Amino acid sequence: MNAEKRLGFVGIIIEDRDQCSAAVNELLSKHADHILARTGIPRVKGSTSVITLVVDTTTDELGKLTGRLGAIQGVQVKSGLAKK
Repeated sequence: MNAEKRLGFVGIIIEDRDQCSAAVNELLSKHADHILARTGIPRVKGSTSVITLVVDTTTDELGKLTGRLGAIQGVQVKSGLAKK
């Protein structure tokens, strides 16, 4: 069965850029074929940052990406896909 790709988003909060950035960037690079747009905003005070992604992917691929991101200590992830 061929899963249908849908438009969606991923919101990523990184609590410590020094600790997490390399792992997050490596993972996002591996999933680059599903990412349409990426915006990163570092917080001026402290080491927290936010990354937002616009994705075109299947539910399975989104689950793989968000699961792996969420497994990185200091990273929080929320996502959603359009209904159709």
